[in-house]
Amino acid sequence: MKLDLYMFETCPYCRKVMREIEAQGRKDITYHDIHKNEEDRQTLIRVGGKEQVPCLFINGQPMYESDEIVSWLKCHKKAL
Repeated sequence: MKLDLYMFETCPYCRKVMREIEAQGRKDITYHDIHKNEEDRQTLIRVGGKEQVPCLFINGQPMYESDEIVSWLKCHKKAL
C-alpha cells in the first residue's frame, strides 16, 4: 500500500495526524511538505483537486480531514 501525507509543519491538523503516525511508529508514510516543495503543492492541487492539508493519499486516492485520517490510521495499523 502506498501512503503519502501532504502537509506543512505548522498546521495544527497536520500535527495531529503526524502525532498519530509517530505514536504508531509507522515508517511506511512519505511526507510531502507543500510549503517547502512547490512540486508537492502542485501535485496536491492537481491530483487532490484542492490545496487542503492534511491530505493522506492512499494508493493515489485522497483523504482529507484530520479526524478521518487518524481513524483510518487506527483501523489500518501496520504490523511492526
